[in-house]
Amino acid sequence: MNKLRHDILQCIGNTSLVALRNVVPANGARILLKLESENPTGSMKDRMALAMIEAAEADGRLAAGGSVVEYTGGSTGVSLSLVCAVKGYPLHIVTSDAFAREKLDHMRVLGARLQIVRSDSGRMTAKLTRDMIEAARVIAAETGAFWTDQMNNRDQMAAYRKLAEEIWSQTGGRIDGFVQSVGTAASLRGTGETLRNRNEQIRIVAVEPAESPVLSGGKPGAHKIDGIGAGFVVPLWQDGVADRIEQVSTEEAVAMSMRLAREEGLFAGTSTGSNVVAALRLADRLGPDATVVTVMCDTGMKYLSARSAA
Repeated sequence: MNKLRHDILQCIGNTSLVALRNVVPANGARILLKLESENPTGSMKDRMALAMIEAAEADGRLAAGGSVVEYTGGSTGVSLSLVCAVKGYPLHIVTSDAFAREKLDHMRVLGARLQIVRSDSGRMTAKLTRDMIEAARVIAAETGAFWTDQMNNRDQMAAYRKLAEEIWSQTGGRIDGFVQSVGTAASLRGTGETLRNRNEQIRIVAVEPAESPVLSGGKPGAHKIDGIGAGFVVPLWQDGVADRIEQVSTEEAVAMSMRLAREEGLFAGTSTGSNVVAALRLADRLGPDATVVTVMCDTGMKYLSARSAA
């Protein structure tokens, strides 16, 4: 039985690792999914939100009576809303109508103040990302709020190094590949680099939207995979971290997320769908004796209205 926790923040991390059984080919490689949906807000971003806030507290960038600002597609905002609610910091979120309504509502319920930047027909674009970043920068400059600035903040890497150590322990070190979609690139780098330090033979695969393949040298474009594909090469991206970059379309990501729900009982978002599509490709290349790990980034409950409409 789990011990008594001092507060909800102590429930972040130590999530389950489960084998996929029905969406994988028979006699193929083993694909394991790290259930980050078990975190308090249902997202892996709980880890990085706590890491960024605690690092700022530790070095004095954020003190009692201070406030916080961030731009976000939703999951980071929800996670920051949770952390700030527990710690007592007012939070100002810059977000957009391009993102799931459930995420925006969740932030409001947790006490965040939202500024909505209008999108082009509900789609993620590079311009939208940059508009949100600029709005957050202005708020920080005018109010003196601590800007977590997730695109540039390296403090979050520590959270994902812990995620990697959990995976290593849960697999007993028997892992041949790790697959992760790229938003800020912190989870790919923090997890991938740590796993590779454990075993340099582990294959690391990054995932980006096929409609916006900027990491592969392509042109930015609009897509509807929540939480990834900023439309430009993000500051934390580092060439050489990934052995390969896989492109997954919105259509493929949505279809796989529906398969995960109906065939595995795992209700996840589209970024998870893209992860599993890419993990299946890697598993096919590595062969039947391999083990590939990827991440269930968040719960599909954050996207229920969009799924119902579909």
